[in-house]
Amino acid sequence: MAHQHDGHCGHESTEHDHDHDHDSTDLGPKDNLFSRIDRDNVVALNALSPGPAVIKPWHERLDEEKSVESDADDQMIIRIPFTGSVKLRSLLLKTGPTDQTPLKVVLFANESSLDFQDISDKTPTQEFTVAQGREVGEYALRTAKFSNVSSISLFFPEAQGADTTKIYYVGFLGLWTERKMSAPVTVYETQANLADHEKIQGTDGGMSTPQF
Repeated sequence: MAHQHDGHCGHESTEHDHDHDHDSTDLGPKDNLFSRIDRDNVVALNALSPGPAVIKPWHERLDEEKSVESDADDQMIIRIPFTGSVKLRSLLLKTGPTDQTPLKVVLFANESSLDFQDISDKTPTQEFTVAQGREVGEYALRTAKFSNVSSISLFFPEAQGADTTKIYYVGFLGLWTERKMSAPVTVYETQANLADHEKIQGTDGGMSTPQF
């Protein structure tokens, strides 16, 4: 389905959800990246609720109290930043129910400002058809294409028949590394060397040497 989004029909949810259980011992797979997601800055476009609602710890993955549902139509974008550089192995999704399940999910790596206006100009990194079901589906990613990721954007272009799309859980499996910031290097010139300086144009049309 083709849809047009503008400032009137697609709003950006930026509210924060801080109701996270950090004390749970049920951490799931050892390469679960829940703790490496910058949850406060997860954004959902054309959504009725804030994006962080679907970023849950492993033991809440089947919970259906919190979800993100599309607003004006069945299209939705969820932008997810990480706290470092990640190499993604799998995408985890719980969607639905039934015809509110998205037809497919389209992934864009390192497109942190992706929106509905420019999405047609971007090349997807990978995409999947989404199956209906009440369990969490695991979608294997091409790790070569997701080896140095600072953010991931998920585009859900349409639902499987319903007027809106609903997502309950989004998670990732992979490896995280700290993002290294290189310090600027300043080189100081200790002594002027005429050979290192360009000639300065003289007023008479000739070339003259700078006087020190």
